[in-house]
Amino acid sequence: MTALPDDAEPEYTSLADKAYTVIRDRLIMLDIPPMTAIDDVALAKSLEVGRTPVREALKRLEIDRLVVSYPRRGTFATGVDITDLAYISEIRAQLEPLAARRAAEYAGPATRADLAELADTIDRIDVRTLDRDALMRWDLHVHRTIYEAAANPHLEDTLIRYDNLATRIFCLFLDRMTHFDQHVGEHSGLLRAIAGQRADEAAERARAHVIGFEKAVRAVV
Repeated sequence: MTALPDDAEPEYTSLADKAYTVIRDRLIMLDIPPMTAIDDVALAKSLEVGRTPVREALKRLEIDRLVVSYPRRGTFATGVDITDLAYISEIRAQLEPLAARRAAEYAGPATRADLAELADTIDRIDVRTLDRDALMRWDLHVHRTIYEAAANPHLEDTLIRYDNLATRIFCLFLDRMTHFDQHVGEHSGLLRAIAGQRADEAAERARAHVIGFEKAVRAVV
C-alpha cells in the first residue's frame, strides 16, 4: 500500500483557504521552485479561483516564510538556505518531543488505535519504491497526524510551519541521501510509542528523529 490513508478531496472553508493549501503544498514540494516569481494570474487560473483568494493566500504564506514580497518587484518563493537548517532544527528539537509526549498522554483510545494502524501501514511499505512526492507526503502525513493528536492547536500550527520548512530542505537533498528509508522508518517506532502511551520514549524518539534528520542532510551538503 502506497496511497495515503485518506485520498479524498479535502474540504475547504473558503476559496482563500483552498488557494493557501494548494499553493503551500506546491511550495513545500518544490513544484514551485525556490526563488521563482509567483504569477498570481496563472495560479488563479490553475486553481479556478479569482485573484483575490490567491493574494490572500500569498499574504498567509509570507507569514509562513514560504514566499517573500518586494515592492515593485512582486512575490517570490523563498530560497532554501541550508544555513536555516540549524535554526529550524533547534526549534523542532524542542517542540517535536513536546508534541509526541502530549499525544502519548492525551490521545484517546480511538486516536491511539489510528496511530498504531498507521505504524502497521508504514511497516508494510517498501519506502525505496516510493517516488519523491509519495515519500514526502507520507512524511508530512505522519508528522501532522502526531501534531493533531497532541491536542494543542497553537503547538500544532507552529510545528506545521517549521515542518513545512524542513520538508523543503528534505526535498532539495533527498536524491543525495542514501539512508532516507531509515529516516522514514523511524516513524513506526515513534507512532507505536505514542499509541502505547510511553510518553518518555515518544519524546526521546521524536528528538532523535529531528537530530538525525539534520545530521543526514549535513552529511550530503
